[in-house]
Amino acid sequence: MTTADDEAAQWWATAISHIEPGSIELRDRPVQELIGSVGLVDVIWLLLRGGLPSARETALLEAALVAGVDHGPQAPSIAAARMAATCGVGLNNAIATGVNMLGDSHGGAGQQCVEMLTEVCNRRQMAGSWDEAAREVMAEWQSHSPYLPGFGHRFHPVDPRRDPLIALVHQAVADGIVAGEYLSAALAVEEALRLRRTGARPVPMNIDGATAVIYAELGFPAPLARGLFVLSRSVGLLAHAWEESGQGRRNKGPIPRSVMPARLTT
Repeated sequence: MTTADDEAAQWWATAISHIEPGSIELRDRPVQELIGSVGLVDVIWLLLRGGLPSARETALLEAALVAGVDHGPQAPSIAAARMAATCGVGLNNAIATGVNMLGDSHGGAGQQCVEMLTEVCNRRQMAGSWDEAAREVMAEWQSHSPYLPGFGHRFHPVDPRRDPLIALVHQAVADGIVAGEYLSAALAVEEALRLRRTGARPVPMNIDGATAVIYAELGFPAPLARGLFVLSRSVGLLAHAWEESGQGRRNKGPIPRSVMPARLTT
Protein backbone atom coordinates (compact mmCIF):
# COMPACT_ATOMS: atom_id res chain seq x y z
CA MET A 1 0.00 0.00 0.00
CA THR A 2 1.36 3.37 -1.00
CA THR A 3 1.71 5.80 1.89
CA ALA A 4 1.44 9.58 1.72
CA ASP A 5 5.21 9.81 2.26
CA ASP A 6 5.86 7.42 -0.63
CA GLU A 7 3.51 9.36 -2.88
CA ALA A 8 5.19 12.65 -1.97
CA ALA A 9 8.64 11.16 -2.60
CA GLN A 10 7.60 9.91 -6.04
CA TRP A 11 6.02 13.29 -6.85
CA TRP A 12 9.45 14.93 -6.59
CA ALA A 13 11.57 11.96 -7.65
CA THR A 14 14.58 12.97 -9.75
CA ALA A 15 17.78 11.39 -10.98
CA ILE A 16 19.65 14.68 -10.62
CA SER A 17 20.02 14.91 -6.88
CA HIS A 18 19.24 12.98 -3.72
CA ILE A 19 19.07 14.75 -0.39
CA GLU A 20 18.79 13.21 3.07
CA PRO A 21 19.85 14.50 6.49
CA GLY A 22 23.64 14.67 6.34
CA SER A 23 23.80 13.57 2.70
CA ILE A 24 23.81 15.43 -0.62
CA GLU A 25 24.30 13.43 -3.80
CA LEU A 26 24.50 14.86 -7.31
CA ARG A 27 23.84 12.15 -9.91
CA ASP A 28 24.61 9.57 -7.18
CA ARG A 29 27.95 11.20 -6.38
CA PRO A 30 28.44 12.56 -2.83
CA VAL A 31 28.96 16.28 -3.07
CA GLN A 32 31.97 16.11 -0.75
CA GLU A 33 33.74 13.98 -3.37
CA LEU A 34 33.09 16.60 -6.05
CA ILE A 35 34.12 19.64 -4.02
CA GLY A 36 37.73 20.47 -4.78
CA SER A 37 38.13 17.66 -7.30
CA VAL A 38 36.09 18.83 -10.29
CA GLY A 39 35.33 22.26 -11.74
CA LEU A 40 32.05 24.07 -12.23
CA VAL A 41 31.94 23.20 -15.94
CA ASP A 42 32.29 19.52 -15.04
CA VAL A 43 29.37 19.80 -12.62
CA ILE A 44 27.23 21.54 -15.25
CA TRP A 45 27.91 18.58 -17.55
CA LEU A 46 27.29 16.09 -14.73
CA LEU A 47 23.89 17.51 -13.84
CA LEU A 48 22.75 17.82 -17.45
CA ARG A 49 24.20 14.58 -18.81
CA GLY A 50 24.57 12.22 -15.87
CA GLY A 51 28.31 11.63 -16.10
CA LEU A 52 31.55 13.56 -16.01
CA PRO A 53 33.19 14.82 -19.22
CA SER A 54 36.71 14.13 -20.34
CA ALA A 55 39.27 16.88 -19.82
CA ARG A 56 39.09 17.86 -23.50
CA GLU A 57 35.29 17.94 -23.47
CA THR A 58 35.44 20.17 -20.40
CA ALA A 59 37.87 22.52 -22.12
CA LEU A 60 35.70 22.78 -25.22
CA LEU A 61 32.52 23.46 -23.25
CA GLU A 62 34.32 25.98 -21.05
CA ALA A 63 35.59 27.85 -24.11
CA ALA A 64 32.03 28.25 -25.38
CA LEU A 65 30.79 29.43 -21.99
CA VAL A 66 33.65 31.95 -21.66
CA ALA A 67 32.97 33.36 -25.13
CA GLY A 68 29.36 34.22 -24.32
CA VAL A 69 29.65 35.91 -20.94
CA ASP A 70 29.23 39.52 -22.08
CA HIS A 71 28.69 41.73 -25.10
CA GLY A 72 28.55 45.20 -23.60
CA PRO A 73 25.77 47.42 -22.26
CA GLN A 74 24.20 47.85 -25.70
CA ALA A 75 23.01 44.24 -25.52
CA PRO A 76 19.34 44.32 -24.43
CA SER A 77 19.83 41.75 -21.66
CA ILE A 78 22.76 43.66 -20.17
CA ALA A 79 21.01 47.02 -20.48
CA ALA A 80 17.90 45.64 -18.79
CA ALA A 81 19.92 44.21 -15.90
CA ARG A 82 21.70 47.55 -15.39
CA MET A 83 18.45 49.48 -15.38
CA ALA A 84 16.86 46.99 -13.00
CA ALA A 85 19.80 47.37 -10.60
CA THR A 86 18.90 51.06 -10.12
CA CYS A 87 15.25 50.35 -9.26
CA GLY A 88 15.66 49.17 -5.70
CA VAL A 89 15.76 45.46 -6.45
CA GLY A 90 18.41 42.92 -5.48
CA LEU A 91 21.13 41.46 -7.68
CA ASN A 92 19.05 38.33 -8.17
CA ASN A 93 16.19 40.43 -9.57
CA ALA A 94 18.54 42.34 -11.85
CA ILE A 95 20.02 39.12 -13.21
CA ALA A 96 16.56 37.64 -13.69
CA THR A 97 15.48 40.76 -15.58
CA GLY A 98 18.35 40.30 -18.02
CA VAL A 99 17.80 36.56 -18.35
CA ASN A 100 14.14 37.15 -19.17
CA MET A 101 15.24 39.25 -22.17
CA LEU A 102 16.94 36.24 -23.75
CA GLY A 103 14.27 35.23 -26.24
CA ASP A 104 14.17 34.07 -29.83
CA SER A 105 15.61 37.32 -31.22
CA HIS A 106 18.20 37.99 -28.51
CA GLY A 107 19.72 34.86 -27.05
CA GLY A 108 17.90 32.17 -29.01
CA ALA A 109 20.05 32.02 -32.14
CA GLY A 110 22.31 29.33 -30.72
CA GLN A 111 19.40 26.96 -30.24
CA GLN A 112 18.05 27.81 -33.68
CA CYS A 113 21.48 27.28 -35.24
CA VAL A 114 21.80 23.81 -33.71
CA GLU A 115 18.39 22.99 -35.20
CA MET A 116 19.45 24.30 -38.62
CA LEU A 117 22.81 22.49 -38.58
CA THR A 118 21.04 19.28 -37.56
CA GLU A 119 18.87 19.65 -40.65
CA VAL A 120 21.98 20.13 -42.79
CA CYS A 121 23.54 16.98 -41.31
CA ASN A 122 20.37 14.99 -41.96
CA ARG A 123 19.94 16.41 -45.47
CA ARG A 124 23.51 15.61 -46.40
CA GLN A 125 22.68 11.91 -46.29
CA MET A 126 20.22 12.49 -49.13
CA ALA A 127 21.90 15.40 -50.94
CA GLY A 128 25.27 13.68 -51.17
CA SER A 129 27.42 16.71 -50.35
CA TRP A 130 27.71 19.25 -47.59
CA ASP A 131 27.46 22.13 -50.07
CA GLU A 132 24.21 20.94 -51.59
CA ALA A 133 22.70 20.11 -48.22
CA ALA A 134 23.65 23.56 -46.90
CA ARG A 135 22.10 25.36 -49.89
CA GLU A 136 18.86 23.41 -49.62
CA VAL A 137 18.44 24.00 -45.89
CA MET A 138 19.43 27.67 -46.21
CA ALA A 139 16.75 28.17 -48.87
CA GLU A 140 14.12 26.62 -46.63
CA TRP A 141 15.10 28.70 -43.60
CA GLN A 142 15.29 31.93 -45.60
CA SER A 143 11.86 31.32 -47.05
CA HIS A 144 10.59 32.21 -43.57
CA SER A 145 13.18 34.80 -42.50
CA PRO A 146 16.05 36.69 -44.19
CA TYR A 147 18.25 35.88 -41.21
CA LEU A 148 20.17 32.66 -40.75
CA PRO A 149 20.74 31.96 -37.03
CA GLY A 150 24.40 31.89 -36.15
CA PHE A 151 25.64 33.87 -39.16
CA GLY A 152 26.31 37.59 -39.55
CA HIS A 153 26.48 40.23 -36.84
CA ARG A 154 24.88 43.66 -36.64
CA PHE A 155 27.93 45.06 -34.83
CA HIS A 156 31.00 43.07 -35.93
CA PRO A 157 32.02 42.65 -39.58
CA VAL A 158 33.83 39.54 -38.31
CA ASP A 159 32.94 38.27 -34.84
CA PRO A 160 36.27 38.06 -32.95
CA ARG A 161 35.01 35.01 -31.04
CA ARG A 162 34.47 32.90 -34.15
CA ASP A 163 38.03 31.96 -35.10
CA PRO A 164 39.37 30.78 -31.71
CA LEU A 165 36.27 28.68 -31.05
CA ILE A 166 36.28 27.07 -34.48
CA ALA A 167 40.02 26.42 -34.22
CA LEU A 168 39.38 24.50 -30.99
CA VAL A 169 36.73 22.40 -32.71
CA HIS A 170 39.06 21.66 -35.63
CA GLN A 171 41.67 20.44 -33.14
CA ALA A 172 39.09 18.38 -31.25
CA VAL A 173 38.06 16.72 -34.51
CA ALA A 174 41.67 15.98 -35.42
CA ASP A 175 42.21 14.42 -31.98
CA GLY A 176 39.06 12.31 -32.15
CA ILE A 177 37.26 14.15 -29.34
CA VAL A 178 34.24 15.06 -31.48
CA ALA A 179 33.02 13.76 -34.85
CA GLY A 180 33.03 17.05 -36.76
CA GLU A 181 29.72 16.71 -38.60
CA TYR A 182 28.24 19.90 -37.18
CA LEU A 183 31.48 21.72 -37.90
CA SER A 184 31.30 20.58 -41.51
CA ALA A 185 27.67 21.68 -41.73
CA ALA A 186 28.44 25.14 -40.33
CA LEU A 187 31.42 25.66 -42.63
CA ALA A 188 29.31 24.61 -45.61
CA VAL A 189 26.65 27.19 -44.72
CA GLU A 190 29.32 29.84 -44.24
CA GLU A 191 30.86 29.04 -47.63
CA ALA A 192 27.49 29.04 -49.38
CA LEU A 193 26.79 32.48 -47.94
CA ARG A 194 30.21 33.71 -49.08
CA LEU A 195 29.68 32.51 -52.65
CA ARG A 196 26.18 33.94 -52.83
CA ARG A 197 27.26 37.36 -51.60
CA THR A 198 30.28 37.93 -53.84
CA GLY A 199 31.14 41.62 -53.66
CA ALA A 200 28.74 42.28 -50.76
CA ARG A 201 29.46 42.44 -47.06
CA PRO A 202 30.31 38.90 -45.92
CA VAL A 203 28.11 37.04 -43.45
CA PRO A 204 30.55 34.87 -41.49
CA MET A 205 29.70 32.69 -38.53
CA ASN A 206 29.09 34.59 -35.30
CA ILE A 207 29.27 33.64 -31.61
CA ASP A 208 25.91 31.87 -31.75
CA GLY A 209 27.04 29.77 -34.71
CA ALA A 210 30.43 28.91 -33.22
CA THR A 211 29.02 27.93 -29.85
CA ALA A 212 26.19 26.04 -31.55
CA VAL A 213 28.84 23.95 -33.28
CA ILE A 214 30.50 23.20 -29.95
CA TYR A 215 27.30 22.38 -28.09
CA ALA A 216 26.08 20.15 -30.91
CA GLU A 217 29.44 18.41 -31.34
CA LEU A 218 29.44 17.69 -27.60
CA GLY A 219 26.00 16.13 -27.87
CA PHE A 220 23.81 18.76 -26.23
CA PRO A 221 20.25 18.96 -27.63
CA ALA A 222 19.25 22.24 -29.27
CA PRO A 223 17.21 23.63 -26.31
CA LEU A 224 20.24 23.24 -24.06
CA ALA A 225 22.23 25.50 -26.41
CA ARG A 226 20.00 28.32 -25.20
CA GLY A 227 20.14 27.13 -21.61
CA LEU A 228 23.94 27.02 -21.65
CA PHE A 229 24.08 30.47 -23.21
CA VAL A 230 21.84 31.75 -20.41
CA LEU A 231 24.27 30.30 -17.84
CA SER A 232 27.16 31.97 -19.62
CA ARG A 233 25.52 35.37 -20.04
CA SER A 234 24.41 35.35 -16.39
CA VAL A 235 28.04 35.98 -15.44
CA GLY A 236 28.04 39.22 -17.43
CA LEU A 237 24.62 40.16 -16.07
CA LEU A 238 25.90 39.80 -12.52
CA ALA A 239 29.01 41.88 -13.22
CA HIS A 240 27.09 44.68 -14.92
CA ALA A 241 24.34 44.77 -12.29
CA TRP A 242 26.93 44.89 -9.52
CA GLU A 243 28.87 47.71 -11.21
CA GLU A 244 25.69 49.69 -11.84
CA SER A 245 24.51 49.27 -8.26
CA GLY A 246 27.64 51.06 -7.05
CA GLN A 247 27.22 54.13 -9.27
CA GLY A 248 24.48 55.78 -7.23
CA ARG A 249 21.88 56.16 -9.99
CA ARG A 250 18.19 55.79 -9.29
CA ASN A 251 15.64 54.60 -11.85
CA LYS A 252 18.07 54.64 -14.76
CA GLY A 253 16.27 54.93 -18.08
CA PRO A 254 17.40 53.95 -21.56
CA ILE A 255 18.85 57.41 -22.31
CA PRO A 256 20.11 60.29 -20.11
CA ARG A 257 17.48 62.84 -19.05
CA SER A 258 19.63 65.57 -20.60
CA VAL A 259 19.03 64.21 -24.11
CA MET A 260 15.39 63.17 -23.71
CA PRO A 261 12.81 65.04 -25.83
CA ALA A 262 11.30 67.92 -23.89
CA ARG A 263 7.76 66.60 -24.02
CA LEU A 264 8.89 63.39 -22.26
CA THR A 265 10.54 65.29 -19.41
CA THR A 266 7.79 67.80 -18.71
